[in-house]
Amino acid sequence: MSTYTVGYFVGSLSSTSINRTLSKALIKLAPDDLEFSEIPIGNLPLYSPDFDDDYPRVARELKASIAAVDAVLFVAPEYNRSIPGALKNAIDWASRPWGQNSFDHIPAAVIGASIGQLGTAMGQQGLRGVLSFCNARQMTSPEAYIQYSPEVFLDDGEVTNDATKEFLRAYMVEFRTYIGMVLTVLPRRRE
Repeated sequence: MSTYTVGYFVGSLSSTSINRTLSKALIKLAPDDLEFSEIPIGNLPLYSPDFDDDYPRVARELKASIAAVDAVLFVAPEYNRSIPGALKNAIDWASRPWGQNSFDHIPAAVIGASIGQLGTAMGQQGLRGVLSFCNARQMTSPEAYIQYSPEVFLDDGEVTNDATKEFLRAYMVEFRTYIGMVLTVLPRRRE
């Protein structure tokens, strides 16, 4: 069985991000043959096509981080029923310049947590539309809109509710299976 590397994006820049806590839980519950590395987005300047001929170092590092992994996982909140600006900015950097899209054919999954009952349903819908344009190979099922509670999600990533823990474990097992299927058909090209 292969080991796969997953780069994960935490869509919130907040120091108290509940989605960062969710990412810790997902990593703890993931199959042992998945290795994780966070792809940071907080230091990127705002994207402009003016940079396309000479990307700044931090944007080149972003693209290199994506090139170094087998799959990506987006763990993101919903801001105003849409994608957080910092995450959209990172996607813009990674998908440009034209013809150098880092997300082309990469296996991808989307999940997010919110204190509201709808989880991050609208934000995920927007994110999925952007990733579809970027030609990312998205896992479409199971969908995962997590209602966050500090009693259920502890700061260290421990999940205290058994049903939630099993749902997240099954989600990560499905993502692992999905990565293997996509990479069988569309192997990642290493630069």
